[in-house]
Amino acid sequence: MNKARMAMITAGVTMFSLIALIVTVDASAQRGPCFRWQGSGGWGMGSPYQRMYEPAKLETIKGRVEAVEMITPLRGMHNAVAIMVKTDKESLVVHLGPEWYIARLDTKIEKGDKVEVKGMRATFDGKPAIIAAEIKKGDDVLSLRNEAGIPAWAGWRRR
Repeated sequence: MNKARMAMITAGVTMFSLIALIVTVDASAQRGPCFRWQGSGGWGMGSPYQRMYEPAKLETIKGRVEAVEMITPLRGMHNAVAIMVKTDKESLVVHLGPEWYIARLDTKIEKGDKVEVKGMRATFDGKPAIIAAEIKKGDDVLSLRNEAGIPAWAGWRRR
């Protein structure tokens, strides 16, 4: 075999090996650490956050929105949208839902809005908050959970 042919075969084998290595590394990186699927970002039905919600303990508050912010309700969860609502008695953080879901809704809650919130009181980091089931803003109603407490973002599987 001549030197040119041998060099061409070596280059081909090297190129094939390099491409195979890149594809393998890329596929592994997409799966994340320990090949663990990340799923719903802590917003799924069986998550600790969802298990906190008790539909029998609903209450309603009325007030004005003082702030709209991104929070992480529990360690390891993906971002949530929360509003700070000032009532006649107190200021409370109200968890609306995952940022990816709330951002796609037509009705937007903004600072200064008067709202009526139906939800369940819970404690996060030693502070009271409300996990919202429904938000009324004027004539608009954001239904975030049904009567059984199943979130709107849970999709068709739970309806």
